[in-house]
Amino acid sequence: MDTPSSPLSAARVALITGAAKRVGAEIARTLVAHGWRVALHYRQSAAPAHRLAAELNAQSSDCAAVFYADLLDTATLPRLIERVVAHFGRLDGLVNNASSFFPTPLEGINEDAWEDLMGSNLKAPLFLAQAAAPHLRASQGAIVGLIDIHAERPLPNHLVYSLAKAGHAQLIRALALALAPAVRVNGVAPGANVWPEGESVFDATERAAILARIPLGRVGQPADLAGAVRFLLSPEAAYISGQILAVDGARSVVL
Repeated sequence: MDTPSSPLSAARVALITGAAKRVGAEIARTLVAHGWRVALHYRQSAAPAHRLAAELNAQSSDCAAVFYADLLDTATLPRLIERVVAHFGRLDGLVNNASSFFPTPLEGINEDAWEDLMGSNLKAPLFLAQAAAPHLRASQGAIVGLIDIHAERPLPNHLVYSLAKAGHAQLIRALALALAPAVRVNGVAPGANVWPEGESVFDATERAAILARIPLGRVGQPADLAGAVRFLLSPEAAYISGQILAVDGARSVVL
């Protein structure tokens, strides 16, 4: 059962990439609240990752551990999976949440931007799935990828990001075939959720215009996405694979 009362010895384990902050951290909190153990991946956010692990372990002993990896260095990804399995003894879920996001107008695209955006949003999810596949097959597990509603309708001035997310969406469908019937693979596509950190690509006027076009009348919250991820990992979704669930307040309907 996917319940908070699951014994720790039987608790399933999920690796969440980019888990230190924002949506990734909320996914971790939600899974732990439903009896999972979590491997918290980070690249640059060491301090927040360790704080989150301490917070979660205070709630449920030894339910969380922290793992560093540079997802752009694909040769190291099998070792990341091995470290997670060595620590927890199993792997039941992979959540490909980590994502670079920045504008790439056509005239400004270069190889560095391509490698960063394609690497984090498409290449790493593929090679992590490859490395995790034997363990997920053994546990009858699942993969969930964080996509974007702009995988279907490109975000202006974000050409490479939109391409990468479109590729990730197709990867979800391809993996659902490649890993069936043992492993289910699905995606969650956010709309307007937490705004980008640092210098935002959306000013106050643009944010207001986006909000005005969301039928449900609000920007999404990390908890909205985390709940969808938890559902797709759970036995409740046992007959769902190869699907991408938009969690966007119906914004994609009016784009």
